[in-house]
Amino acid sequence: TVVQPTLKDIALDLGVSTATVSNALRGTGRVSPELRARIRERAERAGYRAHQPARALRTGRTGMIGLVVPDLANPLFPRIAQAVEVAATAAGFGVLIADSRGDTAAQTAALNRLVFLGAEGIVVVPRRGTIVREMPCPLSVIDTPSSPINTASADHWQGGQRAAEALVALGHRRLLLIGGHRDSTVQNDRIGGMRAAVPPDVTAATHWMQDGDPKVVRRVRDGVTGIIATFDLAALKAMTDLQRAGFTVPRDASVIGFDNMLAGSVVMPGLTTLAADARQIAEAAVAALSLQIEGQAPPEPVAVPMALIERGSTAPPPRGPQQADHSQQEGPPP
Repeated sequence: TVVQPTLKDIALDLGVSTATVSNALRGTGRVSPELRARIRERAERAGYRAHQPARALRTGRTGMIGLVVPDLANPLFPRIAQAVEVAATAAGFGVLIADSRGDTAAQTAALNRLVFLGAEGIVVVPRRGTIVREMPCPLSVIDTPSSPINTASADHWQGGQRAAEALVALGHRRLLLIGGHRDSTVQNDRIGGMRAAVPPDVTAATHWMQDGDPKVVRRVRDGVTGIIATFDLAALKAMTDLQRAGFTVPRDASVIGFDNMLAGSVVMPGLTTLAADARQIAEAAVAALSLQIEGQAPPEPVAVPMALIERGSTAPPPRGPQQADHSQQEGPPP
């Protein structure tokens, strides 16, 4: 028979009160970040799980929170869902997950369904271009710092700055910035950060894919040496188009993406990308939700800096005349 550890067991082991352990696991109360981390690590190592039926009988609560994501087919969102589930489990909650499938009506229906099922609070990653303002339960939003209701997110503007700074530092002076949709606040922030980091002696053209193909081959022929896309799939497509046209990445052009998708680490060359710490974002979102569930005010929004993961797709630019000669020799007609 496996004996499940209790709050009292963890408290005795660490020399703190059961109330402190309870607050640390739920993200509530005045518990220092260092002690909270020690308590959660000890609880996870011991296999502690809150007994939800007992808590529901005692408090009238379900012990469940909801999570709504815009597209589980996108590899980014299962990663976020897993991080939220881990953070919620550590805080003593179960998670009900819903996929809005990129549809505004489906997002609204999913939110209402989770409330009906008894979710004590909901973490939502909004569909592109939408703002979830009022719900009959506590709400925690993972979006972008420029969103008026953002709770916790990556710092997408800072990520865009970091990407542009990386290419400028390598010596690139003609850049192409590729976004997906203008109505995406995340992508707008990334593009905005890129443009803010471009110095006066560097030119940077912006292309939104909703307007059509960015024609990276033609642009590299015309002198572009650095390409930044707001998501990895667009960056990988740019690399593929260039390679099919006879260009070599990064010898002829450097490419950077966002979100650190698995595919970027297995292609040749590996894709340089910007990555967010999903665990840190999820923990902040769940902690803010826990405070609201306990009737307390949520903390200030959290913006987690994005990290540059350097792989083989970036390098100093080629020398102008050599690039022009090479592209004319190896690349097919536009």
